[in-house]
Order: sequence, then structure tokens, then C-alpha cells
Amino acid sequence: MKEFIINKNDSGKRMDKFLRKAMPNLPDSMLFKCLRLKKIKLNGKRARADDRILEGDTVSVYLNDEFFDGKTESDFRDIRPDFNIVFEDENILIADKPAGVSVHAGNQNESNTLIAQIQAHLYSKGEWNPDFENSFAPALCNRIDRNTGGLVIAAKNAESLRIINEKIKNREIKKFYLCIVHGRPAPPSGTLKGYIIKDSVNNRVYVKKSPQPGAKAAIMKYKTLITRGGLSLVECELITGRTHQIRAQMADAGTPLLGDGKYGFNRD
Repeated sequence: MKEFIINKNDSGKRMDKFLRKAMPNLPDSMLFKCLRLKKIKLNGKRARADDRILEGDTVSVYLNDEFFDGKTESDFRDIRPDFNIVFEDENILIADKPAGVSVHAGNQNESNTLIAQIQAHLYSKGEWNPDFENSFAPALCNRIDRNTGGLVIAAKNAESLRIINEKIKNREIKKFYLCIVHGRPAPPSGTLKGYIIKDSVNNRVYVKKSPQPGAKAAIMKYKTLITRGGLSLVECELITGRTHQIRAQMADAGTPLLGDGKYGFNRD
């Protein structure tokens, strides 16, 4: 049996979402079975999946110890933070991610990611310690590709994460990118609209002109800033945020990104 004392970062969550984070080894099927069998209690009473937990509540889980293992936050402890901080206060941190650094681990052997460095930084400052958290860890509010450099926002607490994510969703925070493309976009500025479908096996996407099963709408504004020597510097504003969206849509428009080995001229 284990008891979780709900803190500020967990307050307001649904019971089922909290348990998924706090007990990653517990399958959904067993989670809901335990709720039905009253093996999970909230303040000594039967808990339900849609209960909202509040700061100071006690969640008691009557299960074997094996289901309480498996957290991976310790991975960051061996990392020495080495990244550029553009802005930081008690709620958020804005990092300038260089090209070549992954924001999250793409495989089990990848540990020196941006989020791991940020967590190591906050741990070293004493602002965050996973040993004192039930389910929360500092998280990124936006993500960019490994080979793309730019600003990434990290939330230091659950409330900041919720607020920034909501502002991104409502487009109160806009995302602009600079890229160099082959040729000159025609017209020089405009909006690219299409539908992107992902091929997870080959880790690439395809742009379609009309809706298709599994495809998601992709909208991007662009503006050509300068053209010289057969190349153009283009400013892109993402209205939607799809996988490889800028690379795929610019290539589909006939102006692929310079050096793009997946969608550009030098692809295999």
C-alpha cells in the first residue's frame, strides 16, 4: 500500500490522469479495475476516475510495491547543464536550443536532451526535486525538431504549464521560424494550406491537397525576406503545429529547405 499526499502541482487533476503519471507501471485495465474494487481511496473513501483531487488530499492505493517503481526522472541527475537561458523566473524558463540537440529522448540511449538539461538545472538550484513530487516534472510547452534551433518554453510548475499551453492553443503566443529555401516562393508571400498524413514507419509526412483518413489540417503563413544566388530567406508562421510541417509544405510548394536530407534536393 502507498499513500500520496496531494501537493500544489497535482491539485485539480482527475484521479485517473494523476494515477497514470504517479504509477506509470500500472496498466489502464488494472487501474480501472482497482477503482471498481475500491483498492484506490480518496481521503479514506471510494475513489472514482473522474474525481478531482485537491491540495492536501490523501490518495491511498492498495497494490503490490512493483507497481510503484519505474520512474525515470533520475536520468537527469548525471547530466551537467550546458544550455543558453534567454529568460527565467519562478514559473517559466525560455531556452535557446541549438540545432543538433533533441528536446526529448527519441530512444533509450539518448539522455542529454534539452528537457533533461533543464531538469538538471532546476534540480541543482533546488527548485525541483522528483523525490518530493507525486507526478509532476518540469515540461516543455513547445517543441522543435532536433536539427532546428530556436526558443523553447519550459514550465516549472503545473499551473504555468497549463497557462502557457492554453495561450499557445488560443494563439496568444505565435511561432515564427526563419529558413533558407531553394528558389523563390511564388507568390513571395502567402498562406500554404493542406493536409498532412504521417508515415510513422519511415518517420516522414506527406502533404495532401484534400482531406483524407488520418490526415490533419496544416496551415502556414510565409513571407520571403530576401532572394540571392538561387536561395531565399523565408519567414514562416505556423498556424498549426504538425510534424515536419515547414519542411514538408515548403518542399510541396517547390521550394525545399536548404540541406534537408528528407524532403529536399539532397534526399536519398
